[in-house]
Amino acid sequence: MWRDLFSFPNPVNEVSARLVAGGVVLMAVATLVFDLRWLTVVIAYGFLARVATGPTLSPLGQLVTRVVTPRLPVAAKPVPGPPKRFAQGIGAVLTTTAAVLWVGFGLATAGKILIGLVVVAATLESVFAFCVGCAIFAALMRANLVPDSVCTECADITLRQRAAVP
Repeated sequence: MWRDLFSFPNPVNEVSARLVAGGVVLMAVATLVFDLRWLTVVIAYGFLARVATGPTLSPLGQLVTRVVTPRLPVAAKPVPGPPKRFAQGIGAVLTTTAAVLWVGFGLATAGKILIGLVVVAATLESVFAFCVGCAIFAALMRANLVPDSVCTECADITLRQRAAVP
């Protein structure tokens, strides 16, 4: 039961990932524009929940995967899960640090800079399908800092090419 709860989907539907990123952009922009430092904690929780359980304990993840994505006339686009989980981890570090600095210590400028970085990365994912965390993950794999066994599909592009052939 716990193993199932604390697992991350593999593959991930890129459509859902991009929609979640869009939701993060909206919340993060609202945080900055309306000076809603408490919302930083909500955003951080979402990232921590998605790292730990995928969409299972994330309200935004649940909304997107259960309500929004199924209603779209768009085919699912499966992509490897480990790079997406790594990207969520980066988001968790940035937003948790922002929450601690801004909410915990009143360091608004530092917190806002970190939230601004999240806006940039989430916008790239949502609008352009460019996952900054996934690019970093790929670089770490190329540098042999992440073993091929973590993501065999990432390590061998031919697996993806064979799966695409009807």
